Amino acid sequence: MSTATARAHPNIALVKYWGKAEEDLILPVAGSMSMTLDAFATTTTVTVRESEEATDAEDSFVLNGTPATGTALDRTTRFLDHVRELAGSSARADVVSVNEAPTAAGLASSASGFAALALAASRAYGLDLDQRSLSRLARRGSGSACRSVVDRYAVWNAGTDDATSYAEPIDAPEMRLVIVTVDGAQKQVSSREGMRRTAATSPFYDAWITSTARTLEDMVAACKAGDLTAIGEITESHALRMHAVIASALPPVRYLAPASVAAFDTAAALREQGTFAYATADAGPNVCVLTTPDAAEDVAAALTPHGQVRIVGPGPGAHLTEEAAR
Repeated sequence: MSTATARAHPNIALVKYWGKAEEDLILPVAGSMSMTLDAFATTTTVTVRESEEATDAEDSFVLNGTPATGTALDRTTRFLDHVRELAGSSARADVVSVNEAPTAAGLASSASGFAALALAASRAYGLDLDQRSLSRLARRGSGSACRSVVDRYAVWNAGTDDATSYAEPIDAPEMRLVIVTVDGAQKQVSSREGMRRTAATSPFYDAWITSTARTLEDMVAACKAGDLTAIGEITESHALRMHAVIASALPPVRYLAPASVAAFDTAAALREQGTFAYATADAGPNVCVLTTPDAAEDVAAALTPHGQVRIVGPGPGAHLTEEAAR
């Protein structure tokens, strides 16, 4: 048997990914930019069985102590099939994973999950991938996972095929995010379903694609210039655009809850008082407020009425660890 354990953190997109140009390869309609967090990690151990066991058994997947079935197991098996194809192996595997963030609640647990799985599985099957190749592999499990491979801040190049769609590092000023967990429950409409519905039915979807491409260019320029105000304005504006186009789908999808909107309002009120605070939210009710290290405690205190708060900073990309998943 061969075993590897990897740890990866979720990322929060400051320029959002919403929509696929190609479903099987998970190629996005436009690029995106994110911060990899230093919290809410996923730790995953992959154990490859002896090859003679491959023909009469299935992969197993245990998530947070519970054997996975249905969609979760199917996604993991399909991903492992791709790794096996790359490695020239038919051996089945046992996967044990622990999420420190709520699963499927809009805190990018799939990003950390598939980034950790990509690294652990590739090593367990004998592959030694560079960062770009590992990012491409993680993308095949969950699009945003390609960014969790990268330390601190990442840009996902949309690309036009498997070889050209990957994430790479980008320099940015030192920032913090105050995570406001409004609701840790699993959302009713998955991101994949929400993307498909938006692409198929929103009359504003084409404009979302073209404007996102321009927004990413503006964000890269703002990061290069160290322009915190521009970074904040782009972050909040693009999040609201994403939720607006999602709400324009038929039937509409609304991920933000009243407490989410209240958190956005609190960020705006803090700005009026001279505090750097700009809100964003992925496909879920939980809100992240971008701020500076010296203002983070004050921002967190102001956001406490809206949910459980935690200050996070930029964290490491996917990495191997000796820690066993439990």
